[in-house]
Amino acid sequence: MALSRQRKLTIGALIFYWPTLFILAHIPIPQLVRRAHVSDKSLHFIAYLILVFLLWFALNPDRKVSWRKASAWWVLLVMAVYGIADELLQHYMATRSCDVRDYAADLVGSLTGLILFSLLNFWLVLLIVVGITIFTLTNIARANLTDLVPITNAMFHFFAYGFFTLVWIQYIHLYLSLKARGGKWIIASLALPIGFLLSVKLFSKILGRELVVQDVVISVAAITVTVFIAYLIGLFRRPRE
Repeated sequence: MALSRQRKLTIGALIFYWPTLFILAHIPIPQLVRRAHVSDKSLHFIAYLILVFLLWFALNPDRKVSWRKASAWWVLLVMAVYGIADELLQHYMATRSCDVRDYAADLVGSLTGLILFSLLNFWLVLLIVVGITIFTLTNIARANLTDLVPITNAMFHFFAYGFFTLVWIQYIHLYLSLKARGGKWIIASLALPIGFLLSVKLFSKILGRELVVQDVVISVAAITVTVFIAYLIGLFRRPRE
């Protein structure tokens, strides 16, 4: 049976992501991460949330999690065993340690993902996972990342909000029956990403972090460019429909 494009992309992302995650978890912690005062528990949560998302939908692209079936428990078992192995291996790294709290964060990330998958479809779950990732990475460091890594920080805001917008556009096309043909589609495409951006920055401000106007401008530009390109593609496809 031929694989769908969605499943091929998910499997490809899993093949790339899992080894990369393993390597990053078993190399010395970069000094930059230490200087940024990053919460490693948040990183563990995000890492396993993304991993369980890719694993579940690579195996079950069109199915929600059902706790009455063995597949959900097998995936949870794989995540639990991998998390134990991951922590035990870190015990032998000079700059790493085996931490039960890290493992707890791994399990919470895995369980959060599976609960989401039991309630929502692929595209809405992907939107939420991307949103959680952006929100957490934006607020994960106590230091100002614009000062520490200006180029990396700018690239993160551009590509993260661009991808978030792309997923949202796909969702409204598939489930809200809106196509790139007019003002209603443009408003719908812009509203959620910009609203999400403002919410993230407002929360950062509440936490006492500096509001960097440059980050907001880059994010808005990414959202706008993504919507504009999607609109043009919709116009070119229109005569064929």
